[in-house]
Amino acid sequence: MSPVGGFPQLKAAVEAGADAVFFGVNPARGAGRQDGAGFHARAKVGFEAEALPEIMAGLHRRGVQGFVTFNVLVFDRELRDAERQLIALAEAGVDALIVQDHGVARLAHEICPDLPIHGSTQMSITSAEGAEHARRFGASRVVLGRELSLRDIERIANQTDVELETFVHGALCVSYSGQCFSSEAWGGRSANRGQCAQACRLPYDLLVDGETRDLGDARYLLSPGDLYALHQVPDLVRIGVNCLKIEGRYKDAEFVALTTAAYRQAVDEAWAGLPLGITPQQERDLEQVYSRGLAPHFMAGTNHQTVVRGRAPRHRGVRVGTVRGVTERGVLVDLSEPVRPGDGLVFDPANWRTPEGREEGGFLYGLWHNGQPVEEVRAGAVYELRFGRGSVDGARVRIGDPVWRTHDPTLAARVRPLVEANDAVYTRPVQAHFLGHVGQPPALTLTDEAGHHATATLPEPLSPARNRALDESGLREQLGKLGGTGYHLSELSADLQGAGFLPVSALNALRREAVEALTDLRGQAPERRTAARLDEVLAAQTTGTVAPAPRSAARLHVLVRTPEQLDAALEEAPDSITLDYLELYGLKPSVERVRAAGVPVRVASPRILKPTEQNLQKFLLSLEAGILVRSGGLLEGLQGAGAAELTGDFSLNAANVLTARALLELGLTRLTPTHDLNARQITELASLVGPELLEVVAYGHLPVFHTEHCVFCRFLSDGTDYTNCGHPCESHRVALRDERGRTHPVMADVGCRNTVFEGRPQIAAAHLPEWQGAGLQDFRLEFVHETPNTVRQVVRLHRAFLTGDLSSAELDAALAGLSDGGTTEGSLFVPHDFGMLDALPIL
Repeated sequence: MSPVGGFPQLKAAVEAGADAVFFGVNPARGAGRQDGAGFHARAKVGFEAEALPEIMAGLHRRGVQGFVTFNVLVFDRELRDAERQLIALAEAGVDALIVQDHGVARLAHEICPDLPIHGSTQMSITSAEGAEHARRFGASRVVLGRELSLRDIERIANQTDVELETFVHGALCVSYSGQCFSSEAWGGRSANRGQCAQACRLPYDLLVDGETRDLGDARYLLSPGDLYALHQVPDLVRIGVNCLKIEGRYKDAEFVALTTAAYRQAVDEAWAGLPLGITPQQERDLEQVYSRGLAPHFMAGTNHQTVVRGRAPRHRGVRVGTVRGVTERGVLVDLSEPVRPGDGLVFDPANWRTPEGREEGGFLYGLWHNGQPVEEVRAGAVYELRFGRGSVDGARVRIGDPVWRTHDPTLAARVRPLVEANDAVYTRPVQAHFLGHVGQPPALTLTDEAGHHATATLPEPLSPARNRALDESGLREQLGKLGGTGYHLSELSADLQGAGFLPVSALNALRREAVEALTDLRGQAPERRTAARLDEVLAAQTTGTVAPAPRSAARLHVLVRTPEQLDAALEEAPDSITLDYLELYGLKPSVERVRAAGVPVRVASPRILKPTEQNLQKFLLSLEAGILVRSGGLLEGLQGAGAAELTGDFSLNAANVLTARALLELGLTRLTPTHDLNARQITELASLVGPELLEVVAYGHLPVFHTEHCVFCRFLSDGTDYTNCGHPCESHRVALRDERGRTHPVMADVGCRNTVFEGRPQIAAAHLPEWQGAGLQDFRLEFVHETPNTVRQVVRLHRAFLTGDLSSAELDAALAGLSDGGTTEGSLFVPHDFGMLDALPIL
């Protein structure tokens, strides 16, 4: 499956042999999201809704499926428009929807049961339980997290019959998809809404125990290389993965053509049991067209030393050499790859000067060797590279700098047949059956790989042959002339009775008529029945909910991450304490301490559970404490397990009433809304769900990145993973300092995954009166690196507000005084033009 951002990429994907393409659709003006965009995660690209029926018909005529991305969280104010677009997409004949929002997935399935739903990678699915959870909401296929190894994928495939899709090529997010809030925290732009600001591609300083650590040439310590799993295709085919997905809807047609063609070849060879036949030139072309450094990364197993190289965050292309010196007119380079005039080269400075400064480079003008100009070069020798006047400042180039070819002008010639083809390049197989009985009209039936079949019949009966009669050899020659049609003849059968004769012109006309009939048949939209179901779904959910609890006094729930913070929390005797520890060993004694103090206790689960980590569920259950559930897979696994009180956390991404109610139906006592909602939207959600069913975070640090990549292992050890890293996370405090000078703590969880937290606490003080007025009564205070004294003070200040001894403004000011870096309203900020509660369109 290939990425498509526009018509050039669409053409390239089809001609290069994609079985399916995926793209976004922008709805008619005034019919999309609140911000005017479509319900897809690449707002700058996609097709207009009016063009969709013809796009789908064109794809189907070529035997290609079209999957539409509906992969953003949908807000309550948008559900009416979302329903209208879902109906339009189903009626336009799309082959599947790729959906992130669980409630919207269920709604889409209700609207059109015949329309397949695929769970997006933003559902954070990393286990068979996660796949089954998505199936519960209507998904027949799930896109697995990119952090899984081949062994993980195989384990999942052995435990579920849900169709599996994996990424095999393209950009890697450092954070688990669906679990990144950096854009929300630092720019008011939600990655779960298709507005990623790519904060992971920025440089950071590393602070270890408060001291700056020299990173050498790796300041881009959250910027991973690109995924390249071409050599893993045979294993993925063997495992039974249903779809291999290429990332890159912002990439150009050349990228789409080259990657699609390479993976098409790899799949066909693996399916036929042949070895991978990709040539070194093809591999260089894949690296040349776009690459931050290609590798299989997590798919080949965890190695934290290689996932993030950290020298640069952008396209590098192919490394062609190393700087050996600078001359008056050029740069001396030890070439590892041939280069030629016209190549675009860049000298990689890494961090020896400010990374924000421009890199030196330009188009190669000429090459010199031993004082003489040369046209042919060989790898392994030093050449003087000369550029246009003033394009390269030699003073900014140093010995040892890598040299990269970012542009190869010869690449266009190799890819042109795919991106500029007038006739069909990649063809689909058809079977032909010729019926030729003398005295009866001859007929030709063509059948494609999907089972579509069309028959063409000549008006005149087949005449007896005077000389050469029709035979299978002659029929194969004429009926196989399918050039430009998008088909090739894979099999021919003939039912011949009598020695018949048919002119070549008549046989060609029969073939053309059959081809046209088959193509028209393939292009027809599927017959589907759709119906608006939002009101029925809402009514059904309301009928099944528990009667609202009576209003009671507000409750404070405290989440701590260290035993020292626990000591302070116990002194304050909150309404519950949640333990979110790095190590499991300290959990049981701490649970017993909290229980002995007469305080209800919960334990926080990891946000990600892989197939080998399911024993953690048994351990959590053995504690006989409440569980703060952070993953859909765990929630699925806990069904019928007899767990104590379950609370759904923000990472379940409940952004609307449909998702919230559906999750609550799975045994949750309360649910924390996603951090993608602002304070007013949380108020509105409370009015739709019931305020007694929500638990909101009033104080905490936004978890901006949640990543499989371990900063501790990468920079504080020489190890590759937890088995040999020495566990520096247990003995060191680490933080990242951004370009504005703000520091953001990093913590590891029990699965060795890192969370980077916003350094400033996000506080809801300004919104607490509105929340209380809406009936919200469960407020959580979450701590990261706070001292025990700060924990005590934060709890006391919030209690003083709730008892009426402190105003919201006084609470705001007091909390700001406790934090050296100040506080932030963060994702809770409500824009001035945001509508009031009575504007909710689904009430």
